[in-house]
Amino acid sequence: MNSVRAEHRDGGVRVLTLNQPPANAIDETLLADLEAALAAARTDAAVRAVVLTGEGAFFSGGFNFAASRRDAAAEQQLYALYRGAHLTLLTLPKPTVAMVNGHAVAGGFVLALACDYRLGRDGDYRVGLNEVAVGAAFPTIAFEIVRLRLAHARASELILGAALYPASHATRLGLVDELFPTDVFEQTVLRRAARLAALPREAYAHAKAALVADAVARIEVETPEQAAEAIAAWSASESRAARARQRDKLGVRR
Repeated sequence: MNSVRAEHRDGGVRVLTLNQPPANAIDETLLADLEAALAAARTDAAVRAVVLTGEGAFFSGGFNFAASRRDAAAEQQLYALYRGAHLTLLTLPKPTVAMVNGHAVAGGFVLALACDYRLGRDGDYRVGLNEVAVGAAFPTIAFEIVRLRLAHARASELILGAALYPASHATRLGLVDELFPTDVFEQTVLRRAARLAALPREAYAHAKAALVADAVARIEVETPEQAAEAIAAWSASESRAARARQRDKLGVRR
């Protein structure tokens, strides 16, 4: 699992680090590796909590715009992988903590929201849900994760405004619960995760399942037609043009 590195820490905490430089971008490899790492954490009795973070300057920059254009079958496969990995993270019956170390953009922002608890580093990086600005549709599971974690007014600001914000706004926006200085950030996150790990396992799992149950129910009744609508919005000509402009801005070649 090269794109997701797993390390065991004290107190039954497993740290999963997205390790696909430079931006820990989301693609088929990262999604498959993340789901496998989460499945391993779920079945390992020694793992009592999971911390999700990113390598380098990014937590995750969202979908990989440098990937080759996918045909219809590949787009459907990517959609299914995205849904599976996020559902596994959202429903993991153990505490999950997002250690937001850097840029958390679009799908990277959603990944953090899929965790139970989110702590951020106080630093010079950007956060936000800019999918609409770059012609990326929201899969049902991404929308449900945002709706579960954020108040409607905040979700509307982020999704429809499609802006990126300085990390200093991350608490106001609901991405993280608290921001910490770099020198104490990691130790604080690991200490908080260990505290959650020490809680009674069955009670935590039961309470968590109840909290996410309504969102999970809506995700599970998604129809093929609804999935196709999201894929179609992604593939529309204006959407492709918006992503092409973004690639040019970033100097990305396909």
